Amino acid sequence: MASIGFAQKKNEAKSIISEKVAIKKYHNKEELESMQKGQLLGLYIERIESLVKTLPYIAFATKPGVTMTTLGIPNDNDNRKVLDNQFEATDDYIKATTEFQNKILPYSDTSKLVSAILFYEEIMRSLHEYSEFH
Repeated sequence: MASIGFAQKKNEAKSIISEKVAIKKYHNKEELESMQKGQLLGLYIERIESLVKTLPYIAFATKPGVTMTTLGIPNDNDNRKVLDNQFEATDDYIKATTEFQNKILPYSDTSKLVSAILFYEEIMRSLHEYSEFH
């Protein structure tokens, strides 16, 4: 029985966009300017991760919950494998980018970090508006 349950879970349709991509809070300029650089670095990296895990899929969805089955894509072994490979490649990219950002980003100007975070947040807001166009 346990192996049947595991097999069913393994074959379950996965969300195209991870549940973990949501930004917990959007900020205004004043809030960001009052934060320490370490906090800003964390927000910057979090927003990059959210965008990297969302932008490639906007032709399908802009929020978590949409699966291959929802889109009419067969949930077969080949398609699940392609999606798993994509998720793995994305995770590898995020890991490398985060390592780079953790080493290099502390040298950035704080005001530019604030601007970049606001820009990334605006892109995320735009993605939510984009979903309303279709």
